[in-house]
Amino acid sequence: MTIVAMGTVAFDEIMGSDGAARAELAALGRWLQTTPESELRRRQAAAEATFRQLGITFAVYGESEASERIIPFDIVPRVFLPDEWARLSEGLVQRVEAINAFLDDIYGERRILKDGVLPAELIFGNPQFRPEIAGMRPPHGVWAHICGIDLVRTGPDAFFVLEDNARTPSGVSYMLENREAMLRLCPELFRNFRVAAVDSYPDRLLETMKSVAPEGVSAPTCVVLTPGHYNSAYYEHSFLADSMGIELVEAADLVVDDDIVWMRTIAGRVKVDVIYRRVDDDYLDPLVFRRDSMLGVPGLIAAYAAGNVAIINAPGNGIADDKAIYSYMPEIVRYYSGGAAKLPNVETWRCREPQALRYVLDHLPELVVKLVDGSGGYGMLVGPTASSAEIEAFRAALVAEPHRYIAQPTLALSTVPTMADRGLAPRHVDFRPFVLTGSRGVQVVPGGLTRVALREGSLVVNSSQGGGTKDSFVLMEAPGAQTQSQSQSLGGMTQVQTLGGAAC
Repeated sequence: MTIVAMGTVAFDEIMGSDGAARAELAALGRWLQTTPESELRRRQAAAEATFRQLGITFAVYGESEASERIIPFDIVPRVFLPDEWARLSEGLVQRVEAINAFLDDIYGERRILKDGVLPAELIFGNPQFRPEIAGMRPPHGVWAHICGIDLVRTGPDAFFVLEDNARTPSGVSYMLENREAMLRLCPELFRNFRVAAVDSYPDRLLETMKSVAPEGVSAPTCVVLTPGHYNSAYYEHSFLADSMGIELVEAADLVVDDDIVWMRTIAGRVKVDVIYRRVDDDYLDPLVFRRDSMLGVPGLIAAYAAGNVAIINAPGNGIADDKAIYSYMPEIVRYYSGGAAKLPNVETWRCREPQALRYVLDHLPELVVKLVDGSGGYGMLVGPTASSAEIEAFRAALVAEPHRYIAQPTLALSTVPTMADRGLAPRHVDFRPFVLTGSRGVQVVPGGLTRVALREGSLVVNSSQGGGTKDSFVLMEAPGAQTQSQSQSLGGMTQVQTLGGAAC
């Protein structure tokens, strides 16, 4: 079928400038050309109907209508070639190792502050820094067990980190369900391409959880702690607990007695060793953080400090994905790894700095401005698409509280063909790969969550702002290459373990 061109010039990951698929993805191009549009729409509708039946929804806060929605799914996959994935994996491992070292340092010796790499006020004046846990150390020294590193692409070899998510990154359930839908609805693609599997993620996550259990625990009891069914990611909480075969619990199901966490069951109390928490720090323990929290477990931090329970991700991780800290990540990576960051940041202006603020105020219509603690596409200005009133409102906010904002250039994000009203058309995408860290090292999932801006020309991919998702194919060998060992396709990566193993 014909792919509609879009006015904005951007690198398309599948289609070349001549309108034909890139040579490496010729098989995907033939599939797009020979599959009738009506058939693609039928398959896409079937996937979304399944998601609706399964209850794969997210909540939209602050709206009186349609508060529960499915995230729109697009039938055209995004594809990563083996050499692209090898480079990304090496950069992701380096970055996540640096994040863990940074967290261990600032809650411990604080060498990076003593050496003047970061200004101390950026840490101690940051609401995401938790002085209550300074001096504590998680079991096995792992802080960021699950990271979602958001990436953008602007050219064939140009990948940039847009932000780090080291608190409670979401989206992995959509990665898994998207793959399940593609296997069922488009099996021919998996005959044309050797695609790395992602369905081992729950098993690997459980292995990671067990690996960081407190010392001396041979058969740890693991649980997922959810704020409850009103949370926007509740489906993911229940999905992961069910997939791992462990209990999904709320605060009322747990009690701390003598610095030990117990789970209430109909058969009596059961000692809990590892908690994958999907509750923010503020609400995690009312004895330490917000006293009015009904979502947390009183005494949980005391049990954690005593070394009797592992919390995934560790309390205090929010400082690592604060956007002001993000702007220093190249220096942080170099400090802890000894080398330059393999995945660069997007150029960033820290509005807390007078010279940077002046530049941002002078170029607001050209820039993207973000709250340092914002998420979900909220609290953000996209200058080229903003109205004059929105720009002036942000100008006033920047002048009043410059320390709360960063600014970045408006990038020409890469595009992937996407089903639109008039047929397939290029739409901008970003990518969230998931990285697991346990006591045995770092693992990169061979896939991730591709988010797509469904509105023409939009750069905002968040589901709460009208974005959708795609399946992400990581190829185990270059298309057309003779079958060789899988290790040759994805091998050569030091310190990297790749999940999945077999082709889908």
